[in-house]
Amino acid sequence: MNTETIHQTVTLRVARHNPEAGETKPHWETYTLTEVNPMDRVLDLLLRVKGEQSGSLAFRKSCAHGICGSDAMQINGRNRLACKTLVRELGNGPITVEPLKGLAVKKDLIVDMDPFFESYKSVMPYQVTTHEPSGRERLQSPEQHAKIDDQSKCIMCAACTTSCPSFWANDQFVGPAAVVQASRFLFDSRDEGNKERLEVLNDYTGVWRCRTVFNCVEACPQGIDITKHIGNVKKAILYGTTDFVPDESHAGHDHPH
Repeated sequence: MNTETIHQTVTLRVARHNPEAGETKPHWETYTLTEVNPMDRVLDLLLRVKGEQSGSLAFRKSCAHGICGSDAMQINGRNRLACKTLVRELGNGPITVEPLKGLAVKKDLIVDMDPFFESYKSVMPYQVTTHEPSGRERLQSPEQHAKIDDQSKCIMCAACTTSCPSFWANDQFVGPAAVVQASRFLFDSRDEGNKERLEVLNDYTGVWRCRTVFNCVEACPQGIDITKHIGNVKKAILYGTTDFVPDESHAGHDHPH
């Protein structure tokens, strides 16, 4: 069997923008990369451009293994992680790379994440308790944990929120990521902060701005069924309690993309 890798030449189009240098709008710059392995990641291409052709290119990266969420960006028009997107998945044409929509560009592919994290903090993404545990720790059964397992996979990359038309229209909307984080604690059997969280999510910038477009489900690199969790949060607000069986149907995953 022939195991020789066929390398290729790739054209990479990157949206460049440096507001600090007085630039008022982004512009495209094109880079040609030879000897590209189809298994290379878009992150590898960006590192090559920065190392070989344009040292001023700015983008975020950290773990480079799809865990930290640092390198979310638009790749060929879709929100993805650069470290998890392979060249072979993107066809034979030019590869375009742009910053996430809806957040101000600080430079090139780096956006200002402060508003995103402010929305995250607003839903109280931490455990609230009013008493000490009866033993050494607060125990939870596997069945209880199953209600928050999916939400716990969120890596806060902002791919879902910045793919959301409701967020583009009103950046005060807390966004899908914040709702998922709220859901993770709302349905945690050990938590006692639901009243305050539900008040935040019932605000005009809260969960009701979701129009169930499913962009967030498609954008999530962790495969979280975001629309299902948003629906369960809406039910919790309507019922005034999380003491019901959350919807376990995969509404987002059944949606044809």
